[in-house]
Amino acid sequence: MSYRIVTNNPSVRDSYKNVIFIDGTYEDVLVKVRDLVHSGVELIDSPLGASIRMLLSPYRSILVGTERQAMNADQILLIEQSILNYRTLTQRRNSEPQHANDYAVVDKALLEASIQAYEDMKCPTHSKFTGGEFLETRA
Repeated sequence: MSYRIVTNNPSVRDSYKNVIFIDGTYEDVLVKVRDLVHSGVELIDSPLGASIRMLLSPYRSILVGTERQAMNADQILLIEQSILNYRTLTQRRNSEPQHANDYAVVDKALLEASIQAYEDMKCPTHSKFTGGEFLETRA
């Protein structure tokens, strides 16, 4: 099983070949991932980072599968809830554009850790887990 990266981080776009680049916001990345999951693409990585601080980042990179399969209701619920949570958690917080370069570096480093964890697993069915057992390497 291979993967693609959905990102709005120019540094990630310039470093990887298997990228779906979103010229938009963090939320736009989540929406694109949602659309892919609804079409049957596997959600490999957790849609939201584990740190509320990273929700202030203008960048997000998420691993998804490359092939369409049967829709997975658990993954659909996860991405839909992630979008709602993102909107709720960021509506009263200000973004920090002055730190955009730092956030780009952190996003790329976290993505690299997710890719390494995914490759180390060598388990083609890992994303069929439920209950939050997706790759949790995000800060």
